[in-house]
Amino acid sequence: MNRKLKNEELNRLSVNEFKEAQKQPLVIVLDNVRSLNNVGSVFRTSDAFLIEEILLCGTTGTPPNKEIEKTALGATSTVKWRYFKTTLEAVEDLKLRNHEVFAIEQAENSVALDKFDPGQKKIALVFGNEVYGVEQTVIDHCKSVVEIPQLGMKHSLNISVSVGIVLWELVRKNLA
Repeated sequence: MNRKLKNEELNRLSVNEFKEAQKQPLVIVLDNVRSLNNVGSVFRTSDAFLIEEILLCGTTGTPPNKEIEKTALGATSTVKWRYFKTTLEAVEDLKLRNHEVFAIEQAENSVALDKFDPGQKKIALVFGNEVYGVEQTVIDHCKSVVEIPQLGMKHSLNISVSVGIVLWELVRKNLA
């Protein structure tokens, strides 16, 4: 029998414990993400996987914001974040801090997520706008493009779903 765990049995970290915990060497970059619910979901998922930082760029909404908090459920107080006027500024900052930057997008010569192995480097993943994806000028400044293989007709995933899939796959590879 599988008994559902109670909240107090989940061994949740306090805000201070979270901030002190060793993070995954991953930074999430949001390139002009319009939906505040998506931004909140990315915060919540980043908290779940102990992600180093989120960079919010361009028109992407920033905390404090009640629409972000609806889905973040407090993760805006645990996950470190910074705002950049443009995504290119964020990418250049990451490169100066020795991160390899990859776009998550559908593109020529992309690497399928299941074949992607960043090694033990510090990496940053750029996720794009809900309609237009990652801007081509941003892709041009990335080391490579990683693609989530899809089988259906749409070949389109919600950004927060994409973040969850990619983070799970990369963290799973690190845990194996």
